[in-house]
Amino acid sequence: MNKKWAILFILCFLSFSILFTLEVQRVKAADDLESKLNIYLQVLDTVKNDYIDKDLDNTKLIYGSVKGLLDSLDDPYTRFLEPTSYKEMKIRLSGSYSGIGIYIGIKEKHLIVISPIKDTPAWKAGLKPKDKIMTIDGKQTKDMALDEAVSLIRGPRGSLVSLGIIRGKEKDPKEYKIPREKIVIKSVETEVLKDDIGYIKLNTFENQNASDEMEKALNSLKSKKVKGLIIDVRNNGGGLLQNAIEIGSMFIREGVIVYTIDREGKKETISSSGNIVWVKPTVVLINESSASASEILAGALRDNRISTLVGTKSFGKASVQNVKQLEDGSAVLLTVAKYLTPNGTDISKKGIEPDHVVEVPTSEAEENPKVEESIVDEQNDIQLKKAVEVMKNLIVRKLDMKNPRKTSSGAVSL
Repeated sequence: MNKKWAILFILCFLSFSILFTLEVQRVKAADDLESKLNIYLQVLDTVKNDYIDKDLDNTKLIYGSVKGLLDSLDDPYTRFLEPTSYKEMKIRLSGSYSGIGIYIGIKEKHLIVISPIKDTPAWKAGLKPKDKIMTIDGKQTKDMALDEAVSLIRGPRGSLVSLGIIRGKEKDPKEYKIPREKIVIKSVETEVLKDDIGYIKLNTFENQNASDEMEKALNSLKSKKVKGLIIDVRNNGGGLLQNAIEIGSMFIREGVIVYTIDREGKKETISSSGNIVWVKPTVVLINESSASASEILAGALRDNRISTLVGTKSFGKASVQNVKQLEDGSAVLLTVAKYLTPNGTDISKKGIEPDHVVEVPTSEAEENPKVEESIVDEQNDIQLKKAVEVMKNLIVRKLDMKNPRKTSSGAVSL
């Protein structure tokens, strides 16, 4: 009995010691933060009282401080949006805004073009994925925050923005003067290819109506009795996580869409809602400009054995941002989790490797033929041609499984 009490006492003591140590560490951390805040307040007070220019903008000072704080995290996707920028972001999510029609990101500390949107001023001007944006209206983009770049590129309809672009191994930037126009993002475009193969170009996950548009497109193709589906997310820079989940659920009856892991290492499983719309063979086209939600969808369909992936390795953005609106109408976009594909793969900065790699020759990529009559170029798009080839094999395989051939002895041959 005494031994039992001794063990209980030791356990209680250890628990108390751990809790006490954690509390001491918490208090120490709080004290350390407070001392650092005092340093900041001292600097702010010194600037306000001693800086040569008395007429200082308090809002500019505080906003600059917040941006500096977030920049210190060295995360291009965590950023501060001033009220105007946040308002623009909400307008963009509605599917319409004034700009040049381009997705941009930061890779290896360079501001780059993820992809231009088809038929927009950026697309017509000839901007291409992986172009480095060195200047915006003469302003150097080195160390520029993503939201600042977005704000500088957008502007009144009809005005011009000048971008200094370096492509490939070029050393000197080339200037592109591009008119700003009203950009209306059409999330989904469809076509029926030869041999009754359905094709959906999924342009963006940003539009809040993207999943509704996708469902309508799938039902439209079903009514046309297509035998299989190619989903094209090449040059799709991503968007809303919820859209990726809802679209993935149209293909996955039961299973994981994506895992998210927070700062405490807590793993959340996001599963399909089972809202099945499509059950026929599926192939997904990806490339180095397929990012974020595009990668979530591609990874979910591949890992759940719904789809085969064709193209080149994807961009490799595997983080989740939350938006917190502040009292003055500004907002903080904060990375709160990273995601893993259903197989548990972390694709951050690595991307998703396709099942069938099809590299586009540099000369062909430079030509980038623009097809006005159709959203696809079956003749010259070598990645699409491979996807069609893979699709045909999948269709034949499904027919063989559905109609097994009988041998002369009456046995079934599979």
